Amino acid sequence: MRTSFRLILLALLAALALSIAACGDDDDDGGGGGGGDAAKSEKKSIKAGVVTDIGGLNDRSFNFLANKGLEDAESELGIEGRVLISKSNGDYVPNLTTLAQQQFDLIVSVGFLMGDATNTVASKVPDGQFAIIDFPSSALKDKPKNVEGLLFKEQEAGYLAGYLAGLWAKDNKAKVVSTVGGQKIPPVDHYIAGFRKGATDANPGIKTLNAYSQDFVDQAKCKEIALDQIAQGSKVVFQVAGQCGLGALDAAKEKGVQGIGVDADQAYLGDHILTSALKKVDVAVFDAIKRAQAGKFKGGTDVIATVENGGVGIGKLGPEGEKYADQMKEIQDKVASGEVADIPDTVK
Repeated sequence: MRTSFRLILLALLAALALSIAACGDDDDDGGGGGGGDAAKSEKKSIKAGVVTDIGGLNDRSFNFLANKGLEDAESELGIEGRVLISKSNGDYVPNLTTLAQQQFDLIVSVGFLMGDATNTVASKVPDGQFAIIDFPSSALKDKPKNVEGLLFKEQEAGYLAGYLAGLWAKDNKAKVVSTVGGQKIPPVDHYIAGFRKGATDANPGIKTLNAYSQDFVDQAKCKEIALDQIAQGSKVVFQVAGQCGLGALDAAKEKGVQGIGVDADQAYLGDHILTSALKKVDVAVFDAIKRAQAGKFKGGTDVIATVENGGVGIGKLGPEGEKYADQMKEIQDKVASGEVADIPDTVK
């Protein structure tokens, strides 16, 4: 009997413990636990896709940054992302169409070269949401109202890079600086025009050389141009040609002159990098995805990155540029405030 009684008592105690635990679980669901689930659900799960231009992800600048923005959105915003790499101009429409057919909530075209393709696909998919880097929404041929332009005042970043180049050239008795562009398109020319203005403002007697590779991929083409410019006396080479431009910076290293990177901070290439003209494509892509996720996408409008809002600027100063840090901070503040204005954005 005592054994039976003890077993019955243990069973009752076990049941009571389970009841208490269940009550505790209910309380947690209504408080901390439920709050955590609600917090996660506040961020709408969307799909965002990026289509690169022909520069590919190995350019270490433009397309690389766009993909970084997508990856940041995946990790920080919890979105589903996909990147499609274009190996030729003929891939633009098929790649954009693929993402549209897969009902991606935001499709980002990386670069001016994709303007016509974006116009074509966005016009055929009016319910889709698109963003394009470096192309004003109002400049698209059919002016679709479902495209957001992500623009940059590259001329401001170019101006700062040119100003530093001018300061360095003046102190080192260098008479020539140069630029190596990829294709002659607006965002490239914005950089170059700004660079020229900055260099001559800092050093009125400086001579500037410029040439285009008509290529954003083949590093040998840009290296050949840079070597020719260096042979003509250039002591600072600013590359504005994506992956191709890495060849120009390699030429600068080989010949013992200064190089200036573009879009991303390319100081990692070595001590020959004076600085880099920054264009925060990663931030622009991330913010565009964030707006789409929050239901704040605004087709038919443009978002413009400037020195003032931190969207463009210059990167780390190399060993030869560090002593100009105070002067560069001062000139950057003047650009941001508008005291330095009317920076040109065209190259004739």
